Amino acid sequence: MSDFITGLENKAAPGGGEVNAAFAEVWMAFEAYKEANEQRLAEMERKAGPDVVTSEKVDRIARTLDEQKRAVDAMILRQNRPALGRPDGMTVKSEHHSAFEAYVRSGDDRHLRGLEAKAMSYGSGQDGGYLVPDELEAAIGKRLAQISPIRGIASVRQVSGAVLKKPYQLTGPAAGWVAETAARPQTASATLAELQFPTAEIYAMPSATASLLEDAAVDLDQWISSEIEIAFAEQEGVAFVSGNGVNKPKGFLDYPQVAEASWEWEKIGTLSTGVSGALPATAPSDILIDLVYALKAGYRQNANWVLNRRTQAAIRKLKDADGNYLWQPPAQPGGKAMLMGFPVVEAEDMPDIAADTTPIAFGDFARGYLVVDRTGVRVLRDPYTAKPYVLFYTTKRVGGGVQDFNAIKLLKFSGA
Repeated sequence: MSDFITGLENKAAPGGGEVNAAFAEVWMAFEAYKEANEQRLAEMERKAGPDVVTSEKVDRIARTLDEQKRAVDAMILRQNRPALGRPDGMTVKSEHHSAFEAYVRSGDDRHLRGLEAKAMSYGSGQDGGYLVPDELEAAIGKRLAQISPIRGIASVRQVSGAVLKKPYQLTGPAAGWVAETAARPQTASATLAELQFPTAEIYAMPSATASLLEDAAVDLDQWISSEIEIAFAEQEGVAFVSGNGVNKPKGFLDYPQVAEASWEWEKIGTLSTGVSGALPATAPSDILIDLVYALKAGYRQNANWVLNRRTQAAIRKLKDADGNYLWQPPAQPGGKAMLMGFPVVEAEDMPDIAADTTPIAFGDFARGYLVVDRTGVRVLRDPYTAKPYVLFYTTKRVGGGVQDFNAIKLLKFSGA
């Protein structure tokens, strides 16, 4: 078994084979994990606790399983990288695209200035930079949806203004049953309120050498998108989960939380495990079932689990009453792991399991959370600040917040 585990760890590095072969290793790792965990459970039944060596083996295989899954995801992500043009010049480029490339390579902004003047844009090289071409902006948005966990499952709306205002009904119009010939009394009208989703600026500042910019074989669109997408995704990931709404989106964990029995609008409902900082010792999977059914039926159809990898490692050990593991690896390359039949989204910015934390969220995030993108990604070329390097100050405006408080529930690791 030790040779098998070592072999799995050697294959866990990204790029170590084709996607299908790597995906097969995920399932092999999961089978090894189940075998080692069964041994651990058997030792727990025979004596007070499992053997230390066995416990370390289970944790080691679990880490390998996570690494192998991430390796497969990285391969899929590289394959899905959109083509933004070929360096051999065979692709016909738009006027804006050609002007933008000239600006990035040499700082020549004459054509860009003319194009943005025609478009009545307020951007300029002296204050806010220049808008990137539409195809590059679309590619950045597509890649962010793939690597930013919450953006990938939330609703995304593009706006041209600074704030999106969304009305909702506090109370609906009165209605009732009436006889065919009976009088129809006037009904009360609906009461409306509104949610506001302001956008805030997020930025990245990749740097390049003069030789890279002068190299005609380098696809600058690909370079810019690859340099900024990870930085944007990391900042978004934190904000969409726990952001306080001050110069950033408001995360779903930052809203007031209340026990599900006392739930009300503008608050997130929680279920308690009954044990501070842990799952119940007896039938721990029952509380996960309760969390699933805390959601109304219409929201469960498109629901996801959201948790970080450390919480996922703890949940992976759980079984149902028939001895089946609740957690299952993805059924196909690029798919998601499943927990009790619902997809698992790994968001590293979710809190760890500890007293009074909410490390597990479950809900229909497409209905529950709204990401607001203001149209336009801007780039300002700066060849002076970090000579001999050229900096590219890249900005976009993003907002976010909960739009349906019925759609998201949290599991709180609390004794209360």
